[in-house]
Amino acid sequence: MEPSLKILSTMKIGRLVLYTSAIIIIIVFLAPSSSSEAIAQEGKEMEALLKWKDSLDSPTDSVLHSWSPLHPHNSSTSSSKNSSYNFKIGGGSPCKWFGITCNKAGSVVGINISSCHIQGTLHNFSFSSFPNLLPLDLYNNSLYGSIPSHISELSRLTYLYLGRNHLSGNIPSGIRLLTSLEYLVLDYNEISGSIPQEVGQLKSLVKLFLNKNHLTGSIPVSIGNLTMLSTLELGGNNISGCIPQEIGQLKSLRELSLYETQVTGSIPVSIGNLTMLTLLDLSHNHINGYIPQEVGQLESLVDLSFYDNYLVGSIPASIGKLKNLKFLSLANNNLNGSIPKGLLDNLTELETLQFNGNNLSGFLPENICLNGKLTFFVASYNNFKGSIPKTLRNCSTLAEVSLKCNLLTGNISEEFWICPKLTRIDLSSNTFVGKLTGNWGQCHKLTFFNLSNNKISGELHPGLGKATELRQLDLSSNLLEGRIPNELGRLKFLFKLNLNNNTISGQVPAEIGLLPNLEIIELASNKLNGSIPVHLGQCSKLTYLNLRMNRLSGNVPFQIGRLESLRTLDVSHNFLAGGLPEELHNLKMLETFNLSHNMLSGSIPSKFKDMKSLLSIDVSCNQLYGPLPDVKAFTEARAAALQNNKGLCGNNTSLKPCPVRGKKNINPVVISAIVSISGTIIVLLIIAGILFTRPKGDKNVDEPKEIQTEIFFAAWNHDGKRVHEEIVEATENFDPKYCVGVGGNGSVYKTLLSTGQVVAVKKFHEDGGEASKEAFDSETSMLTKVRHRNIIKLFGFCSHTRYSFLVYEFMERESLFKVLRDNVKAKELEWTTRVNIVKGLANAISYLHHGCCPPIIHRDISSKNVLLDAEYEARISDFGSAINFHPGSLNWTSFAGTLGYSAPELSYTMEVNEKSDVYSFGIVTLEVIMGKHPGDLISSLSTSPLAVADKILLKDVLDERLSSPWMHLEDQVVCIAEIAFACLHQIPQLRPTMKQVSQKLSILLPPPLSEPFHAITLEKLFDPEALIY
Repeated sequence: MEPSLKILSTMKIGRLVLYTSAIIIIIVFLAPSSSSEAIAQEGKEMEALLKWKDSLDSPTDSVLHSWSPLHPHNSSTSSSKNSSYNFKIGGGSPCKWFGITCNKAGSVVGINISSCHIQGTLHNFSFSSFPNLLPLDLYNNSLYGSIPSHISELSRLTYLYLGRNHLSGNIPSGIRLLTSLEYLVLDYNEISGSIPQEVGQLKSLVKLFLNKNHLTGSIPVSIGNLTMLSTLELGGNNISGCIPQEIGQLKSLRELSLYETQVTGSIPVSIGNLTMLTLLDLSHNHINGYIPQEVGQLESLVDLSFYDNYLVGSIPASIGKLKNLKFLSLANNNLNGSIPKGLLDNLTELETLQFNGNNLSGFLPENICLNGKLTFFVASYNNFKGSIPKTLRNCSTLAEVSLKCNLLTGNISEEFWICPKLTRIDLSSNTFVGKLTGNWGQCHKLTFFNLSNNKISGELHPGLGKATELRQLDLSSNLLEGRIPNELGRLKFLFKLNLNNNTISGQVPAEIGLLPNLEIIELASNKLNGSIPVHLGQCSKLTYLNLRMNRLSGNVPFQIGRLESLRTLDVSHNFLAGGLPEELHNLKMLETFNLSHNMLSGSIPSKFKDMKSLLSIDVSCNQLYGPLPDVKAFTEARAAALQNNKGLCGNNTSLKPCPVRGKKNINPVVISAIVSISGTIIVLLIIAGILFTRPKGDKNVDEPKEIQTEIFFAAWNHDGKRVHEEIVEATENFDPKYCVGVGGNGSVYKTLLSTGQVVAVKKFHEDGGEASKEAFDSETSMLTKVRHRNIIKLFGFCSHTRYSFLVYEFMERESLFKVLRDNVKAKELEWTTRVNIVKGLANAISYLHHGCCPPIIHRDISSKNVLLDAEYEARISDFGSAINFHPGSLNWTSFAGTLGYSAPELSYTMEVNEKSDVYSFGIVTLEVIMGKHPGDLISSLSTSPLAVADKILLKDVLDERLSSPWMHLEDQVVCIAEIAFACLHQIPQLRPTMKQVSQKLSILLPPPLSEPFHAITLEKLFDPEALIY
């Protein structure tokens, strides 16, 4: 090596040694400083976490137990819980705490305490104390209040999960500073205001979840800047305006969800640029115009939902290019024309196909279910004609199909479905002909079978009895003849049998009475003969029995009196003879009772006076005579319901009074003897009373006065004093841990008796004074007189100077108010259950108003006072404000009730009548179908009724946590909404009576809708100018 190169090399080595030495010296001097800063940061983060924990409402020790300066992993910290934690250098670290992640330097980089039942706000969360925080996950807790603006201090944040809480207020505009944010999840909260334009500056954003809030305004055009976005969820808000064309710039988007908003305008053609989309949901909106052909460019699409809008025109053929589609719903729009030829040729992955509720015409496509994956097919409420395609009939994967209300034809004998998975089929209201074959019995999973309103003839095939999973069988309004096969007795799960309006003959088979789950029997308008089978008395769940307009003869079997759940009994227009069995008085739930146009004779049993729930009777055109039962349904029956009998009399304006038996002469000597004896007895009773009430020496002086005022458990067949002592013992002298609810007059305790029976004990407040005493007296007075399936059952009561309490049946599901405000429990309240709750509530109030003498006005009908049992059956409770109503007299009283449920006229008058309960019922009914109190809706309708009601669709105000009601439930929900609005009329006299309400609700099958469900506006359900709130 040359000398010059050796010198250069030596110089480089020297320089390297010098630099290395310098670095080591810097590290040695700076290390203590860096270590101190890291420890200080740890202390700052720990203090911030503990301060926030202390600010939370709910006890968090079980979840955040490790969040403590005394935690085993923390060596030396202050135990103070004051506003300042004096941490020592080298003290504790939060890195071992639950939900906390740290980096190697000991700084917090992640917080994850999702689903921990934490309740409180974010106002005391020191965001500035966490400069290195990347994910903040507080998802699915009970946080409330607004999102603090200083959340923008988390400059490195990449994931923000605040969804499924109760956060409110606006989205802070400062969120634009979180430029590293990739996931922003704020769904399922109560956030209001508009989506800030600043969101468009979060260019790293991959997922944006803002769905299920109260957001308003339009979708900001700046959202088009989020080119990295793969998921955009904005559904379930009050967003309005059009979908911006800029949305077409989101070319990385895979999921776009805008369901259930107020979005209008047309679908932008730029949506065709989103070629990576797998989900496109624009359902439940106000979108109009045509479906753009550009939708056919979204070849990755799996789920396409355009249902419940105002789309017009024909279905674009380009949809046929979406070969990955599994879900396609264009239901409930205004689409017309025929289905394009070849549309389904390439859609071999389809599992759900919905065309229902449009104006589509032509023939059904021949290649439905071409590849055998279709599970749900609905094309009802259209104008399709022709026969059912063979590929659909042979679709082995099909589970549900509805083609009701079309113009379809064909021979039903040849239209058999080879569908081993079929559970529901509805071909009603078409023009099918032919005969039923036994092949339908091979559909072993079939639960719903409706071929009503067609032209099907022949006999009922015995093979139907093999479809043993059937729940509903409706073959009404056809041309069926012959006998009802005994084999139907095998359908042990059947709860509805409808064969009305045919020409079926023969006897009603006894096997029908062996069906344990049967609730509805409709055999009206046939040619049935013979007697009513006594076995029907074994159908313990039966609520509706309609045998009218047949040729039945013989007596009315007394076994019918065993049907304690029966609400409608119609055997009119037959040839029934003999007397009425008095056992029918056991039908305590019966509301509609029609025996007209028979040959019944004898008198109406006086025990029928016990049938307090009766709303409507018709015994006309028989040979009945004698007095009417003393029950309102008879004494207030219309004249036509009593006419053409042999000699009915009694307390009805259309009848003559019953003759009074002649008085016999009584011997004066006998009268004198009776008077003498009576006078002697009265004197003896007075003397005995004086003796028994006189103090007996000192013995009585020392006894507590309360002993003399004890009344134990009237109305319960138990040893009252023993049960009283047992309740006090079981609740450990009413320890708060047994308390399940607190009301204005008392607290309710869940109590387990020694018999294993669980009861609810309502203990009235000891310091409640006269108000509590009046409430106690009112409840005991009312509930010992009433008996109804939908009114809470009183087991007994204890009146004591120390405390008074009532003992009720225990309701497992608590109040309707609580259930509707719990997202999980509310979803269990399906539409069928909600319809039944409304019916039960109406029946109970009708009974109070029309079945009790004198009538009872509850005065506090609210969702808090409607309790639900294990089967979600409703019970009215809390009769503390109830009063007896005396028609024709002035009924003055002070205000009682719950704000938001009380009738508006009670704010300016002290006169009360039954129409105030009707108003409250209307509010609760809307609350049931909306899932929330309807105050905001009614207020907006009252402010500008005509303008608002014409624009609001019924489907848009229904509980969004449930899917839309399907098939026959659509009719019932519309009927219920119409009734509810009628109950809210501003003029009390124009509100319906609860008797009228109950009668209308008792009709289980209202007329089919005249237009698709999704198109019904509130204006069509009520007179907007009649509404007041």
